[in-house]
Amino acid sequence: MSPQTQSGAPTPAPRTIQVHPADNVAIVVNDGGLPAGSVLPGGLTLVETVPQGHKVALADLAEGEVIRRYNVVIGYAARALPRGSWVNERVMRMPTPPGLDDLPVGTLAVPAPTATEQHSFEGYRNADGSVGTRNILAVTQTVQCVAGVTDFAVQRIKAELLPRYPHVDDVVALEHTYGCGVAIDAPDAVIPIRTVRNISLNPNFGGEVMVISLGCEKLQPERLLPPGSIPIRDERGQATGADAPLDTICLQDEAHVGFMSMVDHILRQAEVHLQRLNARRRETVPASELVVGVQCGGSDAFSGLTANPAVGYATDLLIQAGATVMFSEVTEVRDGIDQLTARAASPEVAQAMVREMAWYDAYLTQGRVDRSANTTPGNKLGGLSNIVEKAMGSIVKSGSYAITGVISPGEKLTQKGLIYAATPASDFICGTLQLAAGMNLHVFTTGRGTPYGLAEVPVIKVATRSDLARRWHDLMDIDAGTIATGQATIEDVGRQLFQYMLDVASGRQKTWAEQWKLHNALVLFNPAPVT
Repeated sequence: MSPQTQSGAPTPAPRTIQVHPADNVAIVVNDGGLPAGSVLPGGLTLVETVPQGHKVALADLAEGEVIRRYNVVIGYAARALPRGSWVNERVMRMPTPPGLDDLPVGTLAVPAPTATEQHSFEGYRNADGSVGTRNILAVTQTVQCVAGVTDFAVQRIKAELLPRYPHVDDVVALEHTYGCGVAIDAPDAVIPIRTVRNISLNPNFGGEVMVISLGCEKLQPERLLPPGSIPIRDERGQATGADAPLDTICLQDEAHVGFMSMVDHILRQAEVHLQRLNARRRETVPASELVVGVQCGGSDAFSGLTANPAVGYATDLLIQAGATVMFSEVTEVRDGIDQLTARAASPEVAQAMVREMAWYDAYLTQGRVDRSANTTPGNKLGGLSNIVEKAMGSIVKSGSYAITGVISPGEKLTQKGLIYAATPASDFICGTLQLAAGMNLHVFTTGRGTPYGLAEVPVIKVATRSDLARRWHDLMDIDAGTIATGQATIEDVGRQLFQYMLDVASGRQKTWAEQWKLHNALVLFNPAPVT
């Protein structure tokens, strides 16, 4: 007779997942974990309680012996651990980071992507050839000082003007904390400046650029968007040689007499842009026009077992369709740099990845920390013992094809394919930089749970565990936990996610974050000094 819970339902049998046959640990799948004395299907008995998502030793581990998951050394036993023990960060030592010299370059046999069928979505074509998944009026600002005025004006635009323009999806203020009191000529100041510039030109904004300036800030409008930033293009998307005039509203202009004068000016200019945006219509475009940013946050040990592999499968489908996919987060790929350079499409791509890793190593050293600062308390509660283990589960979002390009923080994409976009791992900074790169759709996986969202682009949330998907049923869009329970395969969920991307990109579906209008503030990466 099967054991029963207090509710009378049968107790689920103990279930673990061993990623690779060479691994000497496995992950506990059961909700609530497994108590000491639980007997696993292979006959191993737990010598202590192991929480859900945490590791159990499959063999006796002597002090100093390697701990292997994903067939990768994720640490060393800090003391002797008998088989059936709970393996966590307190009983492990982290390995040193891999060096950046003599890495394999393009050594992995990666097949060329071949499309098996044509896929399309309904998007908004822009004059520069890009395609938006949403039709949004974005209001850029040159300095944080104007944020309150801009927000007040945007709320009025939404209430008074937007209802007249049913084909415009939203109005958003591109608020940030840069522009004044900064060392604007420092070498690394280029990162936040180009980030704000390139976000302003995101495909979801239809080429309509509207800027609010204070007047006395260091980041003047002409420096943010210099001549040539917004070229006038013909109906074929070709540059005509002329530059579009920059629509700037300066709050310190003498013409503004009082606060409401500023607000009314913003509303008058907004209506000009709304009229043009409202004339746009969706049209059928190939899936190759998708620019998808993939990211994980609030990660747990299931991230690398369920959600991220499913995203990786969907990434492969996107690449087969000719689309562009960006994966990021320097510290969350640093320990797998050899895996990435082995997939580089050329030595130049491999060198660019190494360049970004080295730059970030130096950046962390300057701050007197290392990559180990990445792993959060929530990551550890979810079973991720250190950044090495976390990195192995993060990389799989990139799928299996060759990496064709690398961009530095704040840069804009100029090519298609699988791209490594170097960013910090912070959810908000990574999302901001992927926006600047030109993404028109965002996929975000989470195990611990986060209500993260962006106002500028649809964010599809993928839960790593079915328990999270059930509890946060109106925040999570896709339940990848079914992979861990055996109800679905990685391929099943990957295909589901791919189709959902096409539906969301077409406006046929709204993500939960869109429905609730949940979004986080943009956060610039500014490694330059503040004066």
